[in-house]
Amino acid sequence: MSILTSPASEDAFVAQQFDDIEQQREAAKLGMWIFLATEVLFFGGLFLGYTIYRFTYGQIFVETSRRLDVLLGGSNTAVLLVSSLLMAFAVRAAKLDQRRMLTWLLIGTALLGCVFMSIKGVEYHKDYVDHLVPGRHFDWHGADPRSAELFFWIYFAMTGLHAIHVTVGIGVMLVLALLAWFGKFSHGNHNTVEIAGLYWHFVDIVWVFLFPLLYLVGHR
Repeated sequence: MSILTSPASEDAFVAQQFDDIEQQREAAKLGMWIFLATEVLFFGGLFLGYTIYRFTYGQIFVETSRRLDVLLGGSNTAVLLVSSLLMAFAVRAAKLDQRRMLTWLLIGTALLGCVFMSIKGVEYHKDYVDHLVPGRHFDWHGADPRSAELFFWIYFAMTGLHAIHVTVGIGVMLVLALLAWFGKFSHGNHNTVEIAGLYWHFVDIVWVFLFPLLYLVGHR
């Protein structure tokens, strides 16, 4: 009986402009991939600036990179990798129509995002105390302070932009968790969770690139 009624249940979630649920899912995925492509271009400008700086001021880059806290950055990397795992399980739970499991996995993903932001806040505060924030109070005791300040401009721009994306992702996960609790993703209506998962994995992948490029260059 459930096999016969399942397609009808899925059809209830199909918008008028689509022929069936599969076409709607493919269109949604394509839209998200296009959005992520624009995000790659957005971050790409920063990565280009990073590359130019890296080859122009190589030695200063290494010295300034050593001032970053590898332990905090590494901890945040582990946090985001675990959050990606929870997000993958959340997509699976949505497909299996496991409402309670889906809700808790989404909440867990959001909480790990909050842990990431908390650690990042601690790191930013440490940078502020050490006078490493670019501007009037920037204080560099090594050689070429202007180039050193440029590194921290790039560092705060890249990690700050990433932090904004994480914050948006946390909000999305909490909203989805609330919707999941009320059963909005039942009967095959899991496309929204899957699309949100693509966004969250993208945010994690960006950090996987940022961590070695910013934190590990000076610790070879």
